[in-house]
Amino acid sequence: MLLEILFNYSNSLCGCYCKTSRVQRVKFQSLHFLCVLPFVNLHPYVSLLVCGTPLNTRIVGGQDALAGSWPWQASLHRFGRHFCGGSLINKEWVLTAAHCFSSPSTSNLVVYVGRQNQKGSNPNEVDRGVTQIMSHPNYTRSTNDNDMCLLKLSSPVTFTNYIRPVCLAAPGSSFHAGTTSWVTGWGTIRSGVSLPSPKTLQEVEVPVVGNRLCNFNYGVGTITDNMICAGLAAGGKDSCQGDSGGPMVTNQGTRWIQSGVVSFGKGCALAKFPGVYTRVSQYQTWINSQISSDQPGFVTFSSSGTDSDLSVFCTGLSAPTTTTTTTTTPTTTPTTDTYNNHPYNKHYNSVVCGRASSSLNSHVGGGSSLATAGLWPWIASIQTNGAHVCGVNSTCIQANASEWTVILGRLKQSGSNPHEVTQNVINITMSNVTGNNVAILRLASQPTLSDYIQPICVDKGTRTFSTGTLCWVAGWATGQGGVSLAHKYIEGVHCKALYLLHL
Repeated sequence: MLLEILFNYSNSLCGCYCKTSRVQRVKFQSLHFLCVLPFVNLHPYVSLLVCGTPLNTRIVGGQDALAGSWPWQASLHRFGRHFCGGSLINKEWVLTAAHCFSSPSTSNLVVYVGRQNQKGSNPNEVDRGVTQIMSHPNYTRSTNDNDMCLLKLSSPVTFTNYIRPVCLAAPGSSFHAGTTSWVTGWGTIRSGVSLPSPKTLQEVEVPVVGNRLCNFNYGVGTITDNMICAGLAAGGKDSCQGDSGGPMVTNQGTRWIQSGVVSFGKGCALAKFPGVYTRVSQYQTWINSQISSDQPGFVTFSSSGTDSDLSVFCTGLSAPTTTTTTTTTPTTTPTTDTYNNHPYNKHYNSVVCGRASSSLNSHVGGGSSLATAGLWPWIASIQTNGAHVCGVNSTCIQANASEWTVILGRLKQSGSNPHEVTQNVINITMSNVTGNNVAILRLASQPTLSDYIQPICVDKGTRTFSTGTLCWVAGWATGQGGVSLAHKYIEGVHCKALYLLHL
């Protein structure tokens, strides 16, 4: 697929039981500047810009999770004690299990996000009360069907490296048998055995078990289409009591997608009895009907090949419908754009744009400084005759595409750049909408995205940028071998142009 690059060169600076209180260790960012955008299915919606991007990439049979690994993990407390888990899905809603609540009373209910340990200090956490408990209207306690609940927080939280929402699996997502998943929580490490102090968040990796096999194990009819199972045939890894309501997530590209909500199981980590989870992809309509603004980010997860679960046959199971799927570009559903005015929101990776690796993009604060590799992975050096071209006037770019090249992943204009890729330009389109100061350069081929080469998000023109908005500019100033950075409090249109660099 051919890519296009947006280049701004204006004169401005530019017994089955519920796992209540159940997750048994399951696993579960004068200067001359260039603005670069490979156009790839852009969605400038808040939840999709933020969701599913942990600071680090790592419950029975699990291990301690690193701080920031699962920034959507929530801990539900009553009377000062953890009883269930949950997942942050936007700045003021948490997804959990309906069986965690026997009544709609919010009295003494507190939600913690950004928490690492149940005992001791948690410098990154915040807590909120709950104003609404909204269990799914078709939840049936006797069968555990539709075991899903939404909690509205008493006030919005601010996203940080340790507090972020998870992406949710969209309708049509396919999680074939064997799909690697992670579950997280503070539940018991074995039935009746509490997590030892300081009660650090646990994570465990478990594969998806197909619904046909899961039905065979639990008894035909027990597992509905609203459920998804995960665990080892030999047992040993699972969610458990205290993990209920917590998330099961699966990685796709640079983000994590929640496929399930911890619901129930027979014992914990027993052989041939995987954990059973509420299948999130079945509930987008209901979730969006309850959340009227800043709706969560839904992403389609696609498994490739043929699902091995289709080969499972047993008495009482209907014949499977043979389907083969191929990996496709994830699709997303729009959400209301109510993005927080965070002073350094480039930390919040996008589904398809604006992503800078958290391990590389750790620069916080003001002033001008030299950038490091990967800090601004969308920056491009536009060159002609082997020389970097400035971006200060409308005569910089001429329409003869064959004279131009674009270098991505470059840090220095002299010396070694091991991460860079050079692309030829095959077409140049000039804009006449804003004084002919924007050009789109179409590349000859698609570069491979990496920590050093990423697309940027572009403002749709619906935002307002008030005086004092913090902006960042990156470029190669005269006389410097590295990228120079500056942030400025700029008025009006100048700020709007510069904001493209870090939106």
